[in-house]
Amino acid sequence: MTLIEILLPLNDNAGRPQPRKAFADLRRLLVERFGGLTAFTRSPAEGLWDGEGKIERDDIVVLEVMTDYVDRTWWSALRERLEARFRQESIVIRAHHVDTL
Repeated sequence: MTLIEILLPLNDNAGRPQPRKAFADLRRLLVERFGGLTAFTRSPAEGLWDGEGKIERDDIVVLEVMTDYVDRTWWSALRERLEARFRQESIVIRAHHVDTL
């Protein structure tokens, strides 16, 4: 089983809130394709990274789905669409092998 995590910024690079519809549309797509999801939205996580000598920060939410098969072409295309929709240079989508207990 594979756990897929999508890390999404609450604001764009100019500090404007992301459209709520963008999150709702993505949740709907993931539920339809994978049968469900987990959304960590109540208390945003904090993303930090080195932005050319200056620490950059984002408040993020995380969406997770579990799947038996990882279609890398589909996920790559989704990442590109999300980068455009959320006005980001890069959106992180990561996969982890999990053993369900």
